[in-house]
Amino acid sequence: MDDAAGKPEVSFKRVLLKISGEALMGDQSYGLHPPTVERIAREVQSVHDLGVEICMVIGGGNIFRGLQGSAQGMERTTADYMGMLATVMNALAMQSALEALGIHTRVISAITMNEVAEPYIRRRAVRHLEKKRVCIFAAGTGNPYFTTDTAATLRANEMSCEAIFKGTKVDGVYDKDPKKFDDAKRYDEVSYDEVLQKHLGVMDASAIALARDNHLPIIVFSLDESGGFRGILSGKGTYTKVHG
Repeated sequence: MDDAAGKPEVSFKRVLLKISGEALMGDQSYGLHPPTVERIAREVQSVHDLGVEICMVIGGGNIFRGLQGSAQGMERTTADYMGMLATVMNALAMQSALEALGIHTRVISAITMNEVAEPYIRRRAVRHLEKKRVCIFAAGTGNPYFTTDTAATLRANEMSCEAIFKGTKVDGVYDKDPKKFDDAKRYDEVSYDEVLQKHLGVMDASAIALARDNHLPIIVFSLDESGGFRGILSGKGTYTKVHG
């Protein structure tokens, strides 16, 4: 249903979009693929045009993953800080792509680096959202041993978001990998506890528990499907809702 201005009615007013660093690689095995970054920016633009307030958290796995570095003998804390810096690089790339589309953005880092990003101050970030700026939260929580999934859930709660949108390669949560098993079953809805008990891999356990404790729904959808982000906010599309 459309409103008087011709825009579709949206079910959320403020959301957080969480995507992996790998989502920015395109068909490459490493780094950033500018056309893919631009495509995702256009998906964000399509939702921003609806008047929805958007914040983002982007992983860093396309550049450096702390756990991988740790597994190769690097000290875990150092490896995690390197992973946080990778998320800042991705955030700056997304900022550039969004601003090329005329959308005002702020990169807000949990690690102080005043020359390239704002420090994280909750009330200032909320004000940016109220002014319809897209806030891209970088450097995770600023602490080692925490993933960007946990950072996304933390920031979504601090920003009073109504949902986390988790953009993935598939159109929801399945009981097993749909790319490997033809009989994989997709859930329309699933509970937080079921995600944890069945190890469904939506987000890490800390992020799921934090979302559950604060009654924050997680919408899992395909970022590869053009218009999918906007479609779900307009009451259409295929996705899985994780909630209580």
